Amino acid sequence: MPLPSEPLRKLGFLTIGLFDGADPRSGHESTLEIIELGERLGFDSAWVRHRHLQYGISSPVAVLAAASQRTSRIELGTAVIPLGWENPLRLAEDLATVDILSGGRLNPGVSVGPPMHYEQVKHALYPDTADAEDFGHDRVARLLDLVRGEPATAFSGAEGFEVFSDRVQPHSPGLGGRMWYGGGSLRSARWAGEHGMNFLTSSVVKAEESEDFAEIQLSHVRAFRAHHPDGARARVSQGLVVIPTDSATADQRAKYEAYARQRRPRTAEPQGPARLMFAPDLVGTSNEIAERLYSQAAFREIDEVAFALPFTFEHDDYVQILTDIATRLGPALGRPAPAANAGDRPR
Repeated sequence: MPLPSEPLRKLGFLTIGLFDGADPRSGHESTLEIIELGERLGFDSAWVRHRHLQYGISSPVAVLAAASQRTSRIELGTAVIPLGWENPLRLAEDLATVDILSGGRLNPGVSVGPPMHYEQVKHALYPDTADAEDFGHDRVARLLDLVRGEPATAFSGAEGFEVFSDRVQPHSPGLGGRMWYGGGSLRSARWAGEHGMNFLTSSVVKAEESEDFAEIQLSHVRAFRAHHPDGARARVSQGLVVIPTDSATADQRAKYEAYARQRRPRTAEPQGPARLMFAPDLVGTSNEIAERLYSQAAFREIDEVAFALPFTFEHDDYVQILTDIATRLGPALGRPAPAANAGDRPR
């Protein structure tokens, strides 16, 4: 097995938080239990996806507020909040509030672009301003300024018994340095670097100068760091779907292999008008997955990961996958194994 240039420094995971529309509470509770398990297993971070008008987490900030009260150490992130659905000022207030409640553990990841199926949803989302909304990088810049404490208004001071601030309250001083940009193009990578953000690479990128996924991802990492004030020390986290099978049952292994096989055709060539490239899911023993990861040039240049849990699996499957990542794959990537008493609580 090739040796890494340096051990993995931060080990995280990402979940979509699916639920049954007829019983949404149990799905949200499962997500919170998985985050609690992640903390007990020694993960450095837990991230949640964001889905609107679907049966996945639509309000990750609210879910992470709940998670902040059920954990004490693990960092909590969003990967990612699509800003086309958000008012930057209101989102800045929510993010700062949850960061304060968590003791400074929030890692908000955001992205830009029009909301999905915008023509169908714009009349509900922006009934009066649908054609005037700007869904580009300026929306992120507004959020960054507000989170970092720039004035939101020219008015401040006392008015009767009430006192007003000219910047978002509460203000969480360290939050500005924990803002992440989820990007899949060279332009986004450069922009995130120029604006001092951290960078989330994912399992989906745009085929711009190449049709080789690992080569594309490496170009994004290097472009981001080339434009970031911190250069090679700028934080990058890689997100790929990994499914270790070390402790899986025969039925689980068959399900995991079928899942990856069904999704494999989309990894062969660019998909759709946007020419999106998808990374293959990595299924196998932890040693096999580690070897495949070390063979990727992009992985060898990062020291943080947020491995994505697959869609549509059961709670027990996620427990097995997370446990194997923490106890088998993490050590194979240079992370120490968790304490012997770490594990899942009975459901």
